[in-house]
Amino acid sequence: MLTVDFRRFPVRPGDRVLDLGCGGGRHAFEVYRRGGRVVAFDLDPTELGPVTGMFGAMRAAGEAGQGAGGAVTSGDATAMPFADGAFDRVIAAEVLEHVLDDQRAMNELARVLRPGGLAAVTVPSWLPERVCWALSQEYHQVPGGHVRIYTRVELEAKLARAGLRVGWHHHAHGLHSPYWWLKCAVGVHDDKHRLASAYHRMLVWDIMRKPAATRLAEQALNPLIGKSLVVYAVKAGGRDVDG
Repeated sequence: MLTVDFRRFPVRPGDRVLDLGCGGGRHAFEVYRRGGRVVAFDLDPTELGPVTGMFGAMRAAGEAGQGAGGAVTSGDATAMPFADGAFDRVIAAEVLEHVLDDQRAMNELARVLRPGGLAAVTVPSWLPERVCWALSQEYHQVPGGHVRIYTRVELEAKLARAGLRVGWHHHAHGLHSPYWWLKCAVGVHDDKHRLASAYHRMLVWDIMRKPAATRLAEQALNPLIGKSLVVYAVKAGGRDVDG
């Protein structure tokens, strides 16, 4: 399930791409499929073994795009071990809400992005996240959990402060907000609750089948209750994002 819209975030064969806070690697795999040379970067090294394995499986299955490369690195988002301007593209999907010094992480994101390069940053949307926090302390008061709720104005201001020119934005995963509200209401870790379990099965079915009815429903819901806010920004200077 992708949060970044790759129609707005074009990746060409050979592009150097950082997936910052990659987690399970969902965006890194899409970059790899498109032929990008992607570095999957995460604070938790245990996340990275399966990502390496998936890169290998994709290549063996012929799913790696021409020119694709995949590597993994563990480290801190506020002090990354990469040279200035090392990447043509940077993805930071659902990670900044976990970082105490988020401005420093955004400064680092901008530092490792080349002039004219494109960043895609996603965070939980303000309204759905506020509802989750109101319904459940367990949702966010856990080690490594969410430490803030962003407004779009705050996120864009911090990206601008880091030296990025904010362009366009959208919301994603409108069908997922009610699921998390339900989880927060019945118990975040109660995966066996019949209502939460039934909703989860529907989401899996939707992801796998992509029926027209639910796709249209999500498009309608995204501007209102999309679970994620996605912001795209360009680093000033140098050749433009299509250069």
